[in-house]
Amino acid sequence: MRIWRRVREALRGHRRDAGMTTSEYAMGTIAACAFAAVLYKVVTSDVVSSALASTIGKALGGSV
Repeated sequence: MRIWRRVREALRGHRRDAGMTTSEYAMGTIAACAFAAVLYKVVTSDVVSSALASTIGKALGGSV
């Protein structure tokens, strides 16, 4: 009987992990920083910046 209980526990994953490990946090932080850098470059580019200024200008009733 004990053998079957151990087999069931092994198949079920007796150990439960509740959160991420330090390395997973580190990789997530690096990925978020890389995404933020790319997004910053896109938003501050000339094309996007002028499009945003134009849209805001039209919304406020002025011409840009």
